[in-house]
Amino acid sequence: MSSWLQRFMGETRVEMLRLLRRSRQTITTLADSLRLTDNAVRTHVAVLEREGVVKHVGTQRDTGGKPARVYDLTSEGEELFPKAYALVLGGLVEEIARSEGEGRAVELLRAVGRRIGAGVPAAEGTEARVKAAAAALRSLGGDLELIPAEGGWRLKGYGCPLSAVTAGRPEVCALAQALVEEITGRPVTECCDRGTRPRCGFQVAAP
Repeated sequence: MSSWLQRFMGETRVEMLRLLRRSRQTITTLADSLRLTDNAVRTHVAVLEREGVVKHVGTQRDTGGKPARVYDLTSEGEELFPKAYALVLGGLVEEIARSEGEGRAVELLRAVGRRIGAGVPAAEGTEARVKAAAAALRSLGGDLELIPAEGGWRLKGYGCPLSAVTAGRPEVCALAQALVEEITGRPVTECCDRGTRPRCGFQVAAP
């Protein structure tokens, strides 16, 4: 797990998450592994439960003792660990562009965006659909503000869920653009910022 997370959560809680990633644990087994008291571990577990990264999943009876609560990582807890998503996606797009051309890479990325957008429940009215598109991008990890603009709406981003890829492979923005088009049913102009801090930007045309 990355050093920034250790600074944010503390070394003890990060090590606790590592242990839970390997197997389900009780307070006692965590305390033994971490060389802490049970009460100290309970305090850490309570915080991690409130944060939604650890959950109680049942009980087990130790020999001669009362049932002990068993804990596990949540899906949100698992996502705290570094992933190879950016490396794999960037490499895949680069290989498609090299072997089949950049046009084909963009075509496939747009197809993925449309597929994701098609899974979003339909909303009544264009503005409601634009709001649904913004919500869909937020659910993917984006941070966007919906702003009424001349001739439609602007989705102004303060981050990018694919920022680790878009700086080197700007065609990846076509995925998000197609997603917004699919949900809104309107023409969409991509106006992303691909600087040192990539930010999404899309202009949605009004009817």
